[in-house]
Amino acid sequence: MARINWKPGNMIFPVPAVLVSCGNRENGYNLITVSWTGTICTNPPMCYISLRKERLSHEIISRDREFVINLSTEKMAKATDWCGVKSGRDFDKFKECGFTAVPAQKVVAPLVGESPVAIECRVSEIKELGSHDMFLAEVLSVSVDDQFLDGSNGAFDMGAAGLIASSHGKYCGLKEPLGHFGYSVKKPKKKSKKPSRKKKPQRS
Repeated sequence: MARINWKPGNMIFPVPAVLVSCGNRENGYNLITVSWTGTICTNPPMCYISLRKERLSHEIISRDREFVINLSTEKMAKATDWCGVKSGRDFDKFKECGFTAVPAQKVVAPLVGESPVAIECRVSEIKELGSHDMFLAEVLSVSVDDQFLDGSNGAFDMGAAGLIASSHGKYCGLKEPLGHFGYSVKKPKKKSKKPSRKKKPQRS
């Protein structure tokens, strides 16, 4: 099979499409759509976002050193896109999108009330890389909308929440999972043998 070599670029897709909220007062809250985000450490729990220097959110988060990652859903897709192309210098994005700014537990930045999962973060380091600066952050708190919890085991139901991802500039819904971590080596459960019942002799 022939392969074509392209110039170096970011081809790791799909990636998350999230709304990052920031700001320390109601008339200064802002939202920005971020796809350059992810997990970097389990213990302590840490994540990152990468922002261009010219974005208003870069200025706000550099000042406050706190932000919230709000996972986006199919219902939020249009507003999520809008927050990525419009500037908080010109619009009150919470108001324009009809989102509810909910006080966080650990940080000054608000949560997006309509998001099923909100991840409160505190910046530990800012790395200047080039087109983007990377904000390395410690996760201080996670809040989940309880309507998306699986009643049988209390786990987060990704399918019910309708989360979205970004792939080559397009927003995509997430389909049903193909498996779970470790399913490839999990041994099948043995079927228990039912005790055989002796047939009663028929009367002539």
